[in-house]
Amino acid sequence: MEDKGISRAVIKRLPRYYRYLGELLEDHVERISSGELSERMKVTASQIRQDLNNFGGFGQQGYGYNVAYLHDEIGKILGLNRNHNMIIVGAGHLGQALANYGSFARSGFKTVALFDVKPELAGKTVQNIEVHMIDELPEYLHTHHVEIVALTLPKSEAVAVADVLVANGVRAIWNFAHTDLNLTLPHNVIVENVHLSESLMRLSYNLTRQEEQK
Repeated sequence: MEDKGISRAVIKRLPRYYRYLGELLEDHVERISSGELSERMKVTASQIRQDLNNFGGFGQQGYGYNVAYLHDEIGKILGLNRNHNMIIVGAGHLGQALANYGSFARSGFKTVALFDVKPELAGKTVQNIEVHMIDELPEYLHTHHVEIVALTLPKSEAVAVADVLVANGVRAIWNFAHTDLNLTLPHNVIVENVHLSESLMRLSYNLTRQEEQK
C-alpha cells in the first residue's frame, strides 16, 4: 500500500527507525546525525535523509536529529500515539504467545479478546484476556470497538473466518495463516501477511550461500 506517493519500502523502514530511536532514548542520547544513525542501522545516511524528507525532514543543518522529537513524530506517523483494540482469532500456541507479548500493549496495541473453536478453551484466560468461542465473533464485533484482528489459524480456516471479519466491519487483519488473504479480500481491507516459514527459508538460503563460499 502506498500513501501520498510514499513507497512501500519507506513505510517498511519506519518501524525500524522507531525501534532504533527508542534504543537511543534508553541510552539517554539526545541528538544524532544521519551519519551516526547510518552506522547503527547499516542504512546509508542519504537513504535516511530521503526517507525522513517524505514526512518533512525533522533534522537541522549542523545539529542532526532530536532523538525524542523524531521518535515521537515517527510514532505519530505509525499511529502509535493512540490505542488500537485488537483481538486474536486462534488461541493455540501462537495466539497465546501473541497475547503474552507485553510489548504490543506498551506500543498501544491492546488485545481485548481471544477466539477459538475448542470448547475446552471457553472462558479460560491468557494474561487476563478471556477466550471466547468463535461463533460469538460476529456479535462481539458489533458490540465492541475492534480495529485489528490477528489471525493465527490453519490455512483451511483462515479464508472463511476472514470473510466473517470483513462482513462485520473489520478493516485491518494481521494474518499468520499460510495464505495471502489480500488476494481474496476487498481492496479497502488492509492485510499484513506474516509468513514465518518464508523468513526461515530466507535464513536457510543465506546460510547455504555462506557455507558454499567457504
